[in-house]
Amino acid sequence: MRLLVSNETFEVRQPRPFLAKVARSVLSNHYRRARLEKAYLDALQTEDQSVLPDLATQLIIFETLVRLDQALCELDVAVKKAFLWSQLDGLSHGEIAERLGISIATVKRHIIKAGAQCMLVMEALK
Repeated sequence: MRLLVSNETFEVRQPRPFLAKVARSVLSNHYRRARLEKAYLDALQTEDQSVLPDLATQLIIFETLVRLDQALCELDVAVKKAFLWSQLDGLSHGEIAERLGISIATVKRHIIKAGAQCMLVMEALK
């Protein structure tokens, strides 16, 4: 559907390999979304039920997480790792640089790039 509604024109010379690639991509997205949904539901179960948002808000939060995940998956692996290690694991720039075998300046650029990608997603949701 995304290809059909896009403004880009393309020519499929080998339909079978093209359809196989599309099918793999759809399946991969499905499983990634299912893993994300399970992790989100597991996290909700650990919270006090009295402070949980209503179901509509939970759905909005989940859809936001899915879009952020998609945006991060479009980035290079090192950029994604640097951002997640920084934001979720609280690693310092030095620790991330050591793990990735890159300079601290590069780590900072990676984090800024991933953060900007996330901000674009958030702006699109407004």
